[in-house]
Amino acid sequence: MKKIEAIIKPFKLDTVREALSEIGISGLTVTEVKGFGRQKGHTELYRGAEYVVDFLPKIKLEIVVGDELADAAIDTIARAANTGKIGDGKIFVMAMEEVVRIRTGETGEAAI
Repeated sequence: MKKIEAIIKPFKLDTVREALSEIGISGLTVTEVKGFGRQKGHTELYRGAEYVVDFLPKIKLEIVVGDELADAAIDTIARAANTGKIGDGKIFVMAMEEVVRIRTGETGEAAI
């Protein structure tokens, strides 16, 4: 099993969710986060005053999938979240040791 965390632009959430649904991934966790990467934020002009936006709004997706779906999920997220511009985000993949469904006690891939 793999845990996939993806940091994407907020307006890409629906596109990514629909693309994941098409390949059979039905469950995911979404968190609104703020951060920056190489671009180190940006400056904006508001009412004639310039100010620096250090932390940019992003969306963090967390998905746990079986090993057979991991590559397809990564490719799908990368394709759906891509705008070709700075700040498209990152995808992190980790091995998942165990999953337990609290309600039923199921473990492993049956709990996904």
